[in-house]
Amino acid sequence: MSISWLNDIRQQAQNQFEKTGFPASNLEDWRYTNVSAIAKKELSVAKFVEDVDFDAVESGSAFHFVFVDGYFREELSNLPEKITICSINDALKNHTDLLQSKFNQAIQQPHGFIDFNTANFTDGLFVHIPKNAILEKPLQIIHIATQEAILPTRHVVILDANAKAELIEMFVSPEKKAYLTNSVSEIFVGENADLTLYKVQQEGENAYHFGGTYVQQADNARFTHHNFALGSLLARSDIVSDLATAAECELNGLYLGSQNQHLDNLTRINHLQPHGISREFYKGILNDQAKGVFQGRIVVAENAQKIDSQMNNRNLLLSNEAEIDTKPQLEIYADDVKCAHGVTVGQLDEKSIFYLQSRGIDEETAKHILTFAFANEMVDRVTFEPLKAQLSALLAVRYPMD
Repeated sequence: MSISWLNDIRQQAQNQFEKTGFPASNLEDWRYTNVSAIAKKELSVAKFVEDVDFDAVESGSAFHFVFVDGYFREELSNLPEKITICSINDALKNHTDLLQSKFNQAIQQPHGFIDFNTANFTDGLFVHIPKNAILEKPLQIIHIATQEAILPTRHVVILDANAKAELIEMFVSPEKKAYLTNSVSEIFVGENADLTLYKVQQEGENAYHFGGTYVQQADNARFTHHNFALGSLLARSDIVSDLATAAECELNGLYLGSQNQHLDNLTRINHLQPHGISREFYKGILNDQAKGVFQGRIVVAENAQKIDSQMNNRNLLLSNEAEIDTKPQLEIYADDVKCAHGVTVGQLDEKSIFYLQSRGIDEETAKHILTFAFANEMVDRVTFEPLKAQLSALLAVRYPMD
């Protein structure tokens, strides 16, 4: 489809990507993550595949919106009737004005992955929750990868004033192919609206992943994000939110790395107006030669007085060869604020292991019990019970206690 305003944006992004490529590690935000291996793969954008060997997703506790290799598959999906939820390609036909008013507006500092996405996205999700409406069940957005290719998707989510919704984004692959997920979401949470977003990334051991979530919160808006990074060879997750007056933002995260995984998490909370509240709590568990990165930054603008913000990052290293680079930052330009941050990096407590052994539990099981408990604190923050049960089961497989 030829749409002039979008074609202009795409061309500008393509021109910028041709100049800079994917981000280099000499950039401050990318100093801990080298993505040159992605460029060396010389992957192309995935093609639409007619025949898909998957059963339709069962409906029940959630609606479902399914992508296969970056393309919406209506025959596998289950959507509500009274709320506007469609592919971004359909939105370009039927909701052009609203989409144009929001597209590319939440992203303030694009980099190579965003530029590539803007220039090449194949499909995506468009959600519009109107004023005072509530999405009656969570919407599960399922990304399934089957090709060795780049899978670029672009999502735009709009909640009008007093609207409420829960979204669950899942990234999975039944195969061990090398591919790049490139997913960018722009989210607009209206005045006094409330959005909870879960992200569960459990892609294959040879996969590469970039996911960027960029949020604009109006006055008194509430945004809660739960980020679970469990898979991929190399994964990067960006979460950036701009808060207006009295807006509230909560970011929770858990990253579990083993073997040679590299899991990078970058968060930015920008308090632009007074009376905002933000809470951020990320945990990491790293084993073998895995590497984790946490870069959290809270910015309080000059006129954003009466801000209450807290950030905490805790890490557990299960191997002498595992590594964590953690960089919490507070950037405060106002003088009447309450802000704090903290970081811990450690190993399992030997006394706790000994205590469990004294109760007849073998050493390996004792370590699994303690590790499971450390991770499960983040799972307990999930309020959607089916997802909480699923995540607990994944932890139980990784850290068996039988």
